[in-house]
Amino acid sequence: MILQAEKSDLSECLDIIRKSFTTVADEFGLTEQNCPTNGAFMKIDRLERDFNDGNLMFCYYNSFGAVGFVQINKVSDDTFEMRKLAVVPECRHMGIGRELIDFVKAKVTEFGGRKITIGIIDEDTRLKDWYAENGFMPVSIQTFSHLPFTVGYMEFRLG
Repeated sequence: MILQAEKSDLSECLDIIRKSFTTVADEFGLTEQNCPTNGAFMKIDRLERDFNDGNLMFCYYNSFGAVGFVQINKVSDDTFEMRKLAVVPECRHMGIGRELIDFVKAKVTEFGGRKITIGIIDEDTRLKDWYAENGFMPVSIQTFSHLPFTVGYMEFRLG
């Protein structure tokens, strides 16, 4: 079941994000010093700021409780950004991530959107391939001086 997160749920959402992103941080050698903006090190004030800015947040619940998370940001009238897609490690490979993506696609369609964008660690080929399997196409790669990896941007066009 996927439910919209309320402000009172943000601590639980943060736990999902941090648990999920920690495995990626470990795999790519990310630390709070070299990549403080990574979800593994996220602080509650950042999530609260996103929530207060009107970004929509959703949690995935199963028999284990809240195990998945995704955020939708409106970029323009027809473009939405999917952010912080997260599934706790013990519940991966169960189709939850795909369900969250399909949910986002349906929501963005409901909002009249025509495009969903994402940004990922471009060197994470396993993740990039998974997004491609879910219909996302690579559109660009960018290097940022404050990040120890390149950011790959992908998009999914609706309709």
